[in-house]
Amino acid sequence: MPMQAPLAAAALAVVTTFAYPSHAAMIENAPYGTTKTGQHVDRYTMVNDHGMVVRFLTYGGIITDIDAPDRDGRLRDVVLGLKTLGDYETKSPYFGALVGRYANRIAKGRFTLNGKTYELPINNPPNSLHGGTVGFDKMVWDVHPVPVADGVGAVLTLTSPDGQDGYPGTMHIQVQYSLTNDNALRIDYQATTDQDTVINLTNHSYFNLAGNGSGNVEAQLLMLNADNYTPVDTTSIPTGQIEPVTGTPLDFRQMTPIGARLRSAFDQISYVHGYDHNFVLNNWKSGQVEFAARAYDPASGRVLDCYTDQPGVQLYTSNYITGAYVGSSGTAYRQTEAFTLETQHFPDSPNHPDFPTTTLKPGETFRSTTIFRFGTDSPFPPIKP
Repeated sequence: MPMQAPLAAAALAVVTTFAYPSHAAMIENAPYGTTKTGQHVDRYTMVNDHGMVVRFLTYGGIITDIDAPDRDGRLRDVVLGLKTLGDYETKSPYFGALVGRYANRIAKGRFTLNGKTYELPINNPPNSLHGGTVGFDKMVWDVHPVPVADGVGAVLTLTSPDGQDGYPGTMHIQVQYSLTNDNALRIDYQATTDQDTVINLTNHSYFNLAGNGSGNVEAQLLMLNADNYTPVDTTSIPTGQIEPVTGTPLDFRQMTPIGARLRSAFDQISYVHGYDHNFVLNNWKSGQVEFAARAYDPASGRVLDCYTDQPGVQLYTSNYITGAYVGSSGTAYRQTEAFTLETQHFPDSPNHPDFPTTTLKPGETFRSTTIFRFGTDSPFPPIKP
């Protein structure tokens, strides 16, 4: 097991490297800054045997970089990010963050559990979004490198107190990031609670397979393993219906350019100014990891396959990114600059009893796995976990 440097080393701004015997793979951490409230933040760098790189912060568990190879073996960062910790604290639209307690929206910031109604912050009027004003994306996680059989890994832990942003129960959360030698980023989630509560966790990375700062993703191709989706109202809250994608611009069952139907007059596209929809994954069984999505950039040859045991995936095409964010690439990000694949339970599930439950009870452990595997069109990776 890799040895962890003493805490004093971090305070002295010493880069700490964790080597993995018999592997070229490594993980290191270095100081990244201090939050507005005085909390120390590190950035971790994970490298696998093939030189693929994933970097993340202890602040928000934010994935700042994923350096993936193109068809010629050239590495380029394929996620959007910001330049400084201060930018992530004050400007970020959840770039790369771990999101909770409840990813996505809860209508009017209100849900009822066991006959009691809970009120949440309205931070996306008229709704509550991604856990509220102080969600997991704005908290500093404890991080410890861990041994991984075929790569490198780190465990992030956090305790969310009872009543935080209105949610009941003290929750203990553990997330493991693993970078494997088949160029996959695996995310394993666990959580427990001491009171009945609700939970919905995801990672909010914005992908651009041509590279951070390369422009829009409209020519990149996408396939979703989803025959149905949950339509939304004008405030982006599910109506409660599950409808087929057949005959709509939301049909991504075959590889389709992301921009092919982006300007459709279809009401669902108009409501959210593009794609910001939950897709109901086919053949979902709790605890079973299945293929969810594939994205492909013809220019670079990069391929991204997504697998999950969650019932849904939220496709978002950066609809509200309008030039106000200067990215780590040095360019201003704009609409359709990236897409997200937020694996999760359905939005507003606590208010829709017919949706898969998001209730977590004492004595239970929430567990979930999502895998993002990167490849190229030579060879084209198979669709399997």
